[in-house]
Amino acid sequence: MRRFTEEELTQEQVVALMKAALMAPSSKRSTPWQFIVVDDKELLLQLSLCKAQGSQFLADAPLAVVVAADPLASDVWIEDASIAAIYVQLQAEDLGLGSCWVQVRERYTQTGIPSDDYVHNVLNLPLQLQTVCIIAVGHKGMERKPFNEEFLQWEKIHLNRYQEGGQE
Repeated sequence: MRRFTEEELTQEQVVALMKAALMAPSSKRSTPWQFIVVDDKELLLQLSLCKAQGSQFLADAPLAVVVAADPLASDVWIEDASIAAIYVQLQAEDLGLGSCWVQVRERYTQTGIPSDDYVHNVLNLPLQLQTVCIIAVGHKGMERKPFNEEFLQWEKIHLNRYQEGGQE
């Protein structure tokens, strides 16, 4: 969901989103993540420029959750932070809200600055943290049709062993 209404989220909704993030599993319970909850319109506007394309809608989101992690805390910090980010998205859906993942890791701004460096500067993040993504959250500003099951790629499912074309 990249289009949101102007309606703000309630404190209870934000708490539910963050509770879901904090309850996400992590390897060896290392919890290498940090979450920066952003509802300041000026900061949302600045964050919307973190990538050359695909992040501009952040400016109109009522809330963004910046998901960062400490690579020294876990060798699987990317996976752990990604799982926590998805928990935020699943909780948003459960609350009837829309969300969208904005990839930050390994991306660049319009001027070629690494997106992670840009986010660090905007939010004054500690040097050891690496930004994985930003999750935009808000009340749905459009209706989306559910995924059409006719287009499921069943050939990508394999039983016991990989079989070319998904067939045995």
